Order: sequence, then structure tokens, then C-alpha cells
Amino acid sequence: MDERIPVTRPVDHGTAKLLPDIDRKRAWLLTVNDAPQSYVDLDAPTHLEFEYARRLGHVLDTLGEPGRPLDVLHLGGGALTLPRYLTATRPGSRQDVVEADRGLIDLINEHVPVPDDAGIRLHAADARTWLETAAPDSADVVIADVFGGSRVPAHLTSVAYARAAGRVLRGGGVYLANLADTAPFAFLRSQLATFSTVFEELALIAEPGVLRGRRFGNAILVAAHHPVDTATLARRTAADAFPARLEHGAALRDFMGDAEPVRDENAVPSPEPPDGAFSIG
Repeated sequence: MDERIPVTRPVDHGTAKLLPDIDRKRAWLLTVNDAPQSYVDLDAPTHLEFEYARRLGHVLDTLGEPGRPLDVLHLGGGALTLPRYLTATRPGSRQDVVEADRGLIDLINEHVPVPDDAGIRLHAADARTWLETAAPDSADVVIADVFGGSRVPAHLTSVAYARAAGRVLRGGGVYLANLADTAPFAFLRSQLATFSTVFEELALIAEPGVLRGRRFGNAILVAAHHPVDTATLARRTAADAFPARLEHGAALRDFMGDAEPVRDENAVPSPEPPDGAFSIG
């Protein structure tokens, strides 16, 4: 294939496009229904273009010994940015990627595949269904980056879902989620309340303007049964090219306020982003 030619293809959940980056020889932007989903550079898998992906990368880098292989379950596949990152930074990691859109999996396998020996296995399945049937204590990390269009699906926001994630994680494991919201943060606060019913330790990483309610944006939820290295994470995220703030402890409890955990019967998707919130170009 000519690597400079954009690819457009119908997939299960709309229209996917792979757009070449004119500044990087083998880099691609994936969009679905014109919403940016992933960015990958096949020559530089440790390059994380999106701000939220960089923040997830910072968390992954601080887990255990540097370079130690991890067993990771990715909910949401996109163009496999973080699985490629972990293969490069933690060789020998075993990674399962669950993506509901089989057409998207086929597109990625055809045009930007991962090497056969990368330790990455792709599965066409619903994220929660997979969690509920996966082996207990089988993952060091669960990373949820699932969006139906530009919204987190409702069935991935409840206490039952959080319990399913907690069941799959080992005792020293960490759950990470890419969420999106803006003031007054009804969704984000409800997610903190929901995951606090399952996990003892929570942290939130976001751009300061998002946390101040100035704009709609992404926030990374970190949940664990053990203390997270928040000091290192705070330094790394603050020093990033796209600085972010880490909230935890009393400040995060104040942010959560009196929000109630979400039950399956009253779960709703994350809010619809305003026009232009995740625009490209």
C-alpha cells in the first residue's frame, strides 16, 4: 500500500479513516465518524501524540520495576497505540485487546498490523461481556478506553462493571480509564463514587483547565487496592509537554462531593462533547 494515501472504510460502528501524518513517514491518525480515536507511529511506538495517551503512558511507566513485563487487558482497541507502547517499553508483556468493532480490527490488521511476536492478541467482543467471563486475578493492568462515538457506553459506568474489573485484576493491579466531562462534572464525580465502592485508592489526572471547568476534556481515572505512587506521577504529568494535574486523597474526595455510585438501572453514557471539543486540524 502507498503509505501516503488515506484509507476510508465502513466499519461496524460507522466510518473509519486512517490519515497519514505528513511530518512522520509511517505515522497514522485513526478517526471513527470523524472523531479522533488513535495516533500511531509504526517507526516510533513510544511516541504518544494524544495528551490522554501520554498520561496513561506515565502511569504505566511507574508500575513496578521499569521494563518488567505486565499482563494487560485493553478494553477498546483503536489503532493499538498503548499495546504497541507497552511492547516497546516492557518487552515480553502479554496483552489482550478487546474491541467490539470487528470491522475496525480488520482495518488495523490490514493496514497497520502489529508483529506476530508482539504478544498482542485481538478479540472482537463487548468489553463488559469479556470482563465478566475472563479469568479472575489474571491481569496486572486493565485499561478502559471505550467510546461509542464520543461517549463512554452506559454499561461501562456502573458498580457491577467496576466489580467485574476488580475481579480480573490481581491484588497489586491497577485499573485505568479514559473518561471525558466538563463542569459541573456529574459524570466524572459519579464515576469516582462508583469506583470507590470497589477500590480503596483513586487518583485523577487531567489538564488544569479541564479540572477548573473551563473546557470539556479527558480525565484519566486511576484505581487500585494499594497506594499509587502519586508523587512520581504528579511530577511526571506536571513536567509533560502537555502539563496535567493529579488529584488524590482529600482533594479528590472534595471533588467527588456527595455523588452517588451508578447502578446498572440508572447508568447513562458520558456526556456528548460540544462541537469542536475533539476536532482535528
